Amino acid sequence: MKKTFGGRIRLLHWCTSQAMNESLSQIGLTSAQGHIMGRLMHSKEHLRARDIEREFCLSHPTVSGILSRLEKKGFIELRPDPADKRCKRIYVLDKASEFSSLMSETIEKNESRLVDGFTPEEAAQFAAYLERAIGNMGVRPPELSCTILKRVNANVS
Repeated sequence: MKKTFGGRIRLLHWCTSQAMNESLSQIGLTSAQGHIMGRLMHSKEHLRARDIEREFCLSHPTVSGILSRLEKKGFIELRPDPADKRCKRIYVLDKASEFSSLMSETIEKNESRLVDGFTPEEAAQFAAYLERAIGNMGVRPPELSCTILKRVNANVS
């Protein structure tokens, strides 16, 4: 059977998720929770669920479930928005700060593993190819391209 690009991309995503899950399991987080916690900890403001939905291109039920589990585990607290009582703001608790370095180290380690054996030029080229492939698909979520791809490019440079 012919190996497709889509199949390889799915496999690569699965591999990176498994590596993240393995590292973050020691603090009781999944890769999805870890990515969201990373974003929350690096935000200068208290984000809303809607912000996470847009940035990570996730549905409302998915984000609600992740935030609910993070709250139960004591990493965050959801509080009513003082300006709009219909939504809640996400507050990172001290417990999350204790694990900030582990999460950062895990992400850095996995990013390095991903391009292990690549020259800096090859890593930059790989990032450019990925961006171009995403653009070729014709569906490019604006928040995704503004945040996640900028982080990818910053790590390659």
